[in-house]
Amino acid sequence: MDSTRDRQSVQSPPEHYNFAADMFARNVSRPQKLAFIDDQTQLTYAELQDQARRFSSALIGLGVRPEERVLLLMHDSVTWPVAFLGCLYAGIVPVAVNTLLTAGDYAYMLEHSGARAAITSDALADVLTEAMVIAQHQVEHVISSTEGDMNMSDLVSRHAAKNKAADTNADDIAFWLYSSGSTGRPKGTVHVHGSAYWTAELYGKGILGLSEGDVCFSAAKLFFAYGLGNSLSFPLSVGATVVLMAGRPTPEAVFEKWALHKPTVFFGAPTGYAAMLASPDLPATDAVNLRLCSSAGEALPEDLGRRVNTHFGIDVLDGIGSTEMLHVFLSNAPGRVHYGSTGWPVPGYAIEIRGDDGDPVAVGEVGELFIKGPSSALMYWGNRQRSQETFQGEWTKSGDQYLENEDGSYTYVGRTDDMFKVSGQYVSPFEVEGVLIRNEAVLESAVVGLPDRDGLIKSKAYVVLKPGAAISEADLQQFVKELLAPYKYPRSIEFVEELPKTATGKVMRFKLRE
Repeated sequence: MDSTRDRQSVQSPPEHYNFAADMFARNVSRPQKLAFIDDQTQLTYAELQDQARRFSSALIGLGVRPEERVLLLMHDSVTWPVAFLGCLYAGIVPVAVNTLLTAGDYAYMLEHSGARAAITSDALADVLTEAMVIAQHQVEHVISSTEGDMNMSDLVSRHAAKNKAADTNADDIAFWLYSSGSTGRPKGTVHVHGSAYWTAELYGKGILGLSEGDVCFSAAKLFFAYGLGNSLSFPLSVGATVVLMAGRPTPEAVFEKWALHKPTVFFGAPTGYAAMLASPDLPATDAVNLRLCSSAGEALPEDLGRRVNTHFGIDVLDGIGSTEMLHVFLSNAPGRVHYGSTGWPVPGYAIEIRGDDGDPVAVGEVGELFIKGPSSALMYWGNRQRSQETFQGEWTKSGDQYLENEDGSYTYVGRTDDMFKVSGQYVSPFEVEGVLIRNEAVLESAVVGLPDRDGLIKSKAYVVLKPGAAISEADLQQFVKELLAPYKYPRSIEFVEELPKTATGKVMRFKLRE
C-alpha cells in the first residue's frame, strides 16, 4: 500500500537545514515553558537552547570539527538533549549508544566510529574507561556530565553560546544510531538532519496529534530510535514537555512518574505493559492523566492491547519502526485500532509485502516487509555489503515477515531470520550460543525465542552438557550475564541429550520452537 501521496500536505525542510536550529526556532515564543524534567532537575526551552549552543562552542573550542563523530554514552537526563542538540548545532555528529552494553561493545563502537570525543554520564565513566583500554582507537577528549576534570557543567558555563548554527543541508549526516544485525558486529546506522524532521511531522503530529499541551513520557530511552522520537524530536517540534527517567522503567517507577508529572502520552513496549497490568500497584483510570499510549519494539499481542484499553479506557497504538527508518512507519491510529495488527501505513510511507521472488504478494499471503519513506537512513557506515542488502533504491528491507489483512492493516508474522526481540531489543541467538559454549560444562547449545503466557517473546536455551559435567540453570544464566549485555541472557534453560540437526549438521531451530 502506498500512502506517500499524503506527504504532499507536509512541507519539506529547506535545502539548508539544521535540525537543532529548527527546534530552537520553533520554541522562541515559549522561553519559560518546561522542555525537560528529569529525576533531579528541569530545563526550560530558553535554558535548553542556551546550554546546547554553549556546548556547541565548547566542542569547537576542543578542536572537534563538523562531520566528526562524538560518542554519546549517557543515561536519560537533561544533559542528554543538551549534548545531542549541541553537537547537531555545530554540525558535529553524535553517535548515541545503548547504555546497557559491555566495555567490549563500546570499544568496537569507538574504533568503528573513529570518535574524536566521548560524552558520558558520571555513572558510566568506568565502563567507558575500560572500553578505551580495550580499543585500538583513543578519543582525544572524555567529557562527563558533572564530575571530573572535563565535564559538561563547566564547559557550558565557561563558553559563550554559538551565535549561528552550522550551515548543514537536510541531507547532510546528522547522527548515528547502532543497530544490531542477525550476525556480526552492530551496524552504525547513519541518519541525516531531515530524517528527524520527517518522523516528527508524519508520525508525531500526523498520527499522535502531539501539541504544546502534551506531556510525553517514554519507557524507551533516548539512545533508541523509538525513544529519540518520543522524547526529543516529537515534543520539541510542537513545544511539549518531556519527562525523562535515568533508571529502568519498572512498573513502580513508571507509576511514580505518572502520579508526579501527569503525562498525557506514554510510550512503552508490550513487555512493560504486561508487567504493569500484573502489578498490584496498577493505578486506577481516574488516577492518571493519559490520553494515549503508544507501543512499539515488538508486536503487541491482541489480548494485551485490549486489556490495557479496557483498564485505562484509551487507545494503545501498536506500531512498528526500526533504527533504519528512525521511527514508526506502520501504526494503528487514534479511533482506528485493529488490535492484533500493527495497523496501517503512516501517511508519507509506502509498504510492500514481497515474496521470495521479490514481487508483491496477494492480500493474506505472508512475505517480507519493505518500506519506502523520507526518514530512511543513508547507509550503514563502513559496511557496503549490508547497506546494499538493506537499502535497495527507495526501498528499505525490514527483515520482518508480514501479511496484509482485508481491511488494509498489516499483521506481524515473525522475523525473516532467527533474530528475535526481548523487551524491544534484538537478541542474536548465535551470539548467546557463542557465550554459552565458552562455559567448560557446555558441549553445544541452541537459543530460540518463545512466547510466554502474555504472548511476549522470551529467550530459551537448549543446552547439551559435556559427559560427566554438571551446572545449574542459575549458574549458567549468571555466566552469560557476566559476558553479555544483561537483556541477552536466556530466561530459561533446558538441558537436553542432543539437539535436532539436519543431515549436514545444522541445528533445526524450528523444531525447538515447536
